[in-house]
Amino acid sequence: MRTLLSSLLVVGLLACSTARNSAVSEPAASHARTPLPFIEDDYPRALAEAKSRGLPLFVDTWAPWCHTCRSMRAYVFTDEALARHSGRFVWLEVNTDLPGNAQFQEKYPVEFWPTFFIIDPREEKALVRFAGSATVPQLEKLFEDGERAYRGGAQGPEALLARGDALYGEGKAAEAADVFAQALAEAPADWSRRGRALESTLTAQYGASRYEACARTALSELPKLPHSASWANAAVLGLSCALQLPEGTADAQALRDSLEAKAREALSPDIVMPADDRSGVYDVLVQARMTAKDEVGGKALAEKWLTFLEGEAAKAPTPEQRTVFDSHRIGAALLLGDPMRVVPAIEQSEKDLPDDYNPPARLANLYRRLGRLDDALAASTRALSKVQGGRRLRVLSERADIYVARGEKDAAVRTLEEAIAYAKTLSGAQASPRMVESLEKKLAATKAK
Repeated sequence: MRTLLSSLLVVGLLACSTARNSAVSEPAASHARTPLPFIEDDYPRALAEAKSRGLPLFVDTWAPWCHTCRSMRAYVFTDEALARHSGRFVWLEVNTDLPGNAQFQEKYPVEFWPTFFIIDPREEKALVRFAGSATVPQLEKLFEDGERAYRGGAQGPEALLARGDALYGEGKAAEAADVFAQALAEAPADWSRRGRALESTLTAQYGASRYEACARTALSELPKLPHSASWANAAVLGLSCALQLPEGTADAQALRDSLEAKAREALSPDIVMPADDRSGVYDVLVQARMTAKDEVGGKALAEKWLTFLEGEAAKAPTPEQRTVFDSHRIGAALLLGDPMRVVPAIEQSEKDLPDDYNPPARLANLYRRLGRLDDALAASTRALSKVQGGRRLRVLSERADIYVARGEKDAAVRTLEEAIAYAKTLSGAQASPRMVESLEKKLAATKAK
């Protein structure tokens, strides 16, 4: 589910060198059991193979903290129905936490996780950039669109869709949005790509900060789609845009109300979508209630959300599948003011997935909120032994919060100084100037206490 606000906000709850380090291996999120032959974290090798075989390159850019990324690995990329597509592309996965993957990120920037690229190896050009989750049928359409763009010769709306994909792949969100919108306008009513094109239009409009256009496009185009995962994605994308409208925007409240109603409709059981996507609907609906200053309504939805997540986690057949729901469970529990409700589940995730830095990092956050500061510091230490890249900065920042809560100002200052020094060793794709500035401000505020 491309819940764009969720991509930016839930990340903050916590919460990976070309080869994986054993300390940060992610059995929960690897493609080990997929029928698709993914190459792990080696873009030069994958590019050379794609050139030699004359095939486009399919890239899954993901991160271990990203619940939707993990959902794709646990529930979608494991589907044997994908086996028949294994020869269509050279397959690459890129863990954006790993400092060794920074060069890829600089060449192909990632704004939302996961992002799927289809790259022409002849020019190292992104033909398709698709952000968010996808079902197997949606992936199959993406495969077809990527191959069509690679071969060239598309006509009509398909040509416009390919052009929009290429522009978005180049980071030209505003131009891409215009071309996608043109494709929607010129396509016949029964166009098989309408759902995918609408999702891409809304994502590009969001990326170009065209929030009002995005909200209005969603409302005008949703009636043209059947109830489906794409319909649900579009409803939530539209609502996400409406929630970004600045105060004073004409009809802002009417747009929010209309799209909130559509997003509630997306929870209908007749729409088949992954549980993580359904969770994403709840997430944005809760945000809508909180934006409306309806705390009672927001908490009532959060209770339904958490109950749903607990049910999905209980029936997940593997720890890898169960942990998909951890971050959203934490978010809902914190909204309810009941962090203890999720502590046993996260503790179980750490037992089941000992190489994963996320459970101890999340436990550090929860324990701090519960006043269990010794436990919080110990959990933070366990997380730091596994995490690297930009996510390490998050863990260090939260470790400073633990020290502050313990009354250990000097230790908090040293921890933030360590974070800033480490950030300066990373590529700007993994530690942006804005991130460094935030850490420096936090350091100054901590020193001033």
